[in-house]
Amino acid sequence: MTRRRFDWPDLAFGAFLIAVAAGTLVATRGLNGGTAADMGPGYMPRAIALILLAFGLFFAGRGLLRGPVGIEPVQLRPILGVGVAVGVFALLIENAGLALASFAAILIAAAASRESRFFEVIVFGLAVTAGAVLLFIKALALPVSIWPW
Repeated sequence: MTRRRFDWPDLAFGAFLIAVAAGTLVATRGLNGGTAADMGPGYMPRAIALILLAFGLFFAGRGLLRGPVGIEPVQLRPILGVGVAVGVFALLIENAGLALASFAAILIAAAASRESRFFEVIVFGLAVTAGAVLLFIKALALPVSIWPW
């Protein structure tokens, strides 16, 4: 008799998504959903919850059907790099402005990967910073300074 083994990471992730979707559906049960043409306050939360439920069922089903897959060891460099980049952005956005905060966050996040190339990171950082300024300052007219001066 063979013992059935599961892909525990996928199964646990699927169960988590199902639980979040179920919690959202229960929490929004009293809200009016409305229709696609006349959306009520419960329309989008329920739509997102149903999408989460579908993904949860997919991952749970895959976890039950697929054999065990090893879990890779945790790598601290990417986790810390992205966390520090978000923190630096949050600290710089008010005093240094959107452009410098965005560019600094991109440089720090790129340092989290060993595959980053200096020239590509600089070009990408400048492009994303310009896009952020155009989107948030020009298109959305958010009251955020671009530069520290």
